[in-house]
Amino acid sequence: MKVIHPLEPIYDSNSKILILGSMPSVKSREVGFYYGHPKNRFWKTLEKVYKEQIGETKEEKVAFLKRHHIALFDVLKSCDIDSSKDQSIKNPIANDFTEILNHTEIKTIFTTGKKAYQLYQKHCYPKTKIEAIYLPSTSPCNCPKGIEEKLENAYKILLEYTESSF
Repeated sequence: MKVIHPLEPIYDSNSKILILGSMPSVKSREVGFYYGHPKNRFWKTLEKVYKEQIGETKEEKVAFLKRHHIALFDVLKSCDIDSSKDQSIKNPIANDFTEILNHTEIKTIFTTGKKAYQLYQKHCYPKTKIEAIYLPSTSPCNCPKGIEEKLENAYKILLEYTESSF
């Protein structure tokens, strides 16, 4: 099924890091916000890493991101995808990050999941010239034993980058 990215990027002029997924999941598209599946661990992982309650509303999540100078978007503008399965992505067309990068202080880009990393490196890195740092997927499809602790440990790098940017 052909999917066109329905969400606006979240950023402001103070953003220092950019986190990119591949494409919003079916549930994220339904709720109109990033990492919208109730079993996705993205927001819970950020709460643990930053030792701060984020809240449940879009407004609270956006405020958290801006408070920590984090921009959020996805690698793809459109693609053919079966449900929310990254491995099924075909015919990818990348988002253009020029506006975000020209209006922020972003120097570091993270990707959530292997597919987002691969797509970014192939379609975006040649234009941005900013090497991406891979972070494990927080998707409910990625549920090996001990994943919560592994995610928290991996995502601590975000805290290090946001704190070292000041």
